[in-house]
Amino acid sequence: MSPAIRRSDSPGIRRRSRQDRSRRWAAALGVGALVVAGGGLLAGPARAMATASVAVDFPTHCIPPAIAGIPPIDGTTSAEITVDNAAPKVGDTVTVTYTVVKPAASNPVDLALPADIMTPTGKVTVAGAQSAAVTVAGPKKNAPVPGKGAFPSFSMTGTFTVTAPGEITLSPGDYNIHTSYIMELDTPCTVTDPPAPVSQTIIATDGGGQVNERAIQLSAASGAAGDQVAVTGSKFTAGAAVTLAGRAGDAMTGDTATVMADGSGAFTGQLTVSDPATTGIVAYEGAGWDAAKGAGPQAYTVTGGGGEIPDGSQKLTSSVKAGTLSMTQAGDSVELSAVDFGQGGASTGALRTVTVKDFRGGPAGWSLTGRVTDFKGPAGAKIGAAALGWSPACAAKAGSPSTCAAGSQGSVGSAGATLASTPDGAFTGGEFTVDARLSLDVPAYSAPARTPECSRSP
Repeated sequence: MSPAIRRSDSPGIRRRSRQDRSRRWAAALGVGALVVAGGGLLAGPARAMATASVAVDFPTHCIPPAIAGIPPIDGTTSAEITVDNAAPKVGDTVTVTYTVVKPAASNPVDLALPADIMTPTGKVTVAGAQSAAVTVAGPKKNAPVPGKGAFPSFSMTGTFTVTAPGEITLSPGDYNIHTSYIMELDTPCTVTDPPAPVSQTIIATDGGGQVNERAIQLSAASGAAGDQVAVTGSKFTAGAAVTLAGRAGDAMTGDTATVMADGSGAFTGQLTVSDPATTGIVAYEGAGWDAAKGAGPQAYTVTGGGGEIPDGSQKLTSSVKAGTLSMTQAGDSVELSAVDFGQGGASTGALRTVTVKDFRGGPAGWSLTGRVTDFKGPAGAKIGAAALGWSPACAAKAGSPSTCAAGSQGSVGSAGATLASTPDGAFTGGEFTVDARLSLDVPAYSAPARTPECSRSP
């Protein structure tokens, strides 16, 4: 019974006639009914209630794959958000289901699509007592779609942890339709005027215990194997090392990365996801996953591959064979310019061009170094190796994955110096030309003679 109804038992009310009490009771019950329907029309305390989910329509901007050769589609999406628990406590995990009843986009090509080649992913916007963008993903399951036909309805699921009591609203967000058939194609659809209308409202109550408020959000809910996904986190321990990791169900995958939380406990990092079994991404402090010091999982799906071959078609495969790392020189001797006896000075020239071919196709870079011996003259005279200096230059052939960096200008010396290099990376290689201007500092009264003895080594 509401507080308004209990006040009808006060002494002032009891002195009224039965007829008056009946009218008073009727009035109190009417207000109580308004509290249930409208949630908050009374000045006294009222208990809010969750609302049933409803399908909502919202304008959507969809971009068909470039191969379709058609412009973007501006249409209407009909969708509904449902939950497994409309009255959770703080600390509970709520499973959300985002069902696209009617997509704005359709099959962009004339080719009919067979069953079970469509993988949907998307986001649900959480607002009210707490804010979040929850990623959701659906299974690769669909009815056949005729050429240029409408995409069927599909559902996607994800989870979030309740961190604050009060009213929490759920609205449909952006979604993507990935098809794996002959080619891997994406049709991303974004909410034209976000946020979309609220489809589900839940009411969270205080759980009474300590709550882990750590949370993460993903830049995307899907990607091809090897793609990076941006992960942002909040409410982690200030300055803590945070591990980003992929999950396949309840098991961890080998895809991990480490980031550092800033002074407020927030971070932004990149995780490369390669394991095709990935179903979600988590972040945690410490040596291993701990729900008390972690956040997630946020739903994530690795798309690509596994499509059927249409009748009358042939599947073509090819391979690229890794090569070697090699170095060649345009010659084996360099003639430096002459200097006058009694004057000395710079004896200059140019290193014979060195060509490096890195056809390994792996992650390793390379480094090219040079060294020089002492210059020897008649009667045991010599000019020290440190007197030779160089100014290196390096250029990469167009299309080379790696970038070539020239070594520093300065003395070469007998210990050697770097002439050029390329860094390690996810994918390296290419063809490079390396040159250097040479200058030997010859003392004024060096004995007249040629000083040819110089060597270089890769």
